[in-house]
Amino acid sequence: MLKVVVGSRNPVKVNSVRNVFLKFFQDLEVVGEDVGSKVSVQPRTEEETMEGARSRADQVFERFRPDFSVGVEGGVQRIGDNIFSFAWVCIKSRDGLVGLGRTASFPVPRKVMELVEGGLEMGEANDLVFKVEGSKQRGGLIGHLSKGKLDRTGLNEQGVVCALLPFLNKELY
Repeated sequence: MLKVVVGSRNPVKVNSVRNVFLKFFQDLEVVGEDVGSKVSVQPRTEEETMEGARSRADQVFERFRPDFSVGVEGGVQRIGDNIFSFAWVCIKSRDGLVGLGRTASFPVPRKVMELVEGGLEMGEANDLVFKVEGSKQRGGLIGHLSKGKLDRTGLNEQGVVCALLPFLNKELY
C-alpha cells in the first residue's frame, strides 16, 4: 500500500491530493499531518509560495518517510493593480524525485485585496467579506466567486496533477 502524507490537515488540501492520486494509483492511504510552512502565514510572491510548498513536503518526508510527501501552499502576488491568488504543490518521493506544480490563478476582488494587503490571511479576508466561517476548509474564495462551479479542492487538484507529471513520466524527466 502506498503511503501519501500531506503537510496539512486542511481537508481541502488532503482531499485534493487523495482525489488526484486515486486517478493514477491503487491501494493507497492519504493522510494529513500538521507542519508549518516556514514562510509567511499569507505568502505574497510566487517564490515564497513555492518555498512554503517545498518546506511542507520536506518536513513531512523527514518526519514520516512516506512513499510520497506533498506540500500544498496557497499564495498571492500583486501584478499591476491586481492581486492574483494561486497555489503551489510540491511532491517528493522516497526515491528522491521532486515534482512541482501550480494551479491556475485568479484575480482577487478589491474588498478582499484590501484586507489581505492590510495583513489578513486570504481565508480570514474571505470570511469577512462573504460573512462566512472556515471557508478555507471548504470552497474558499474561488468557490464564492465562481458561484460554486470551482472550489479550492478542484483548483488544488490542478497543481497536484502538474506536480505528479515527473512521477508519471519518469523516462522523460
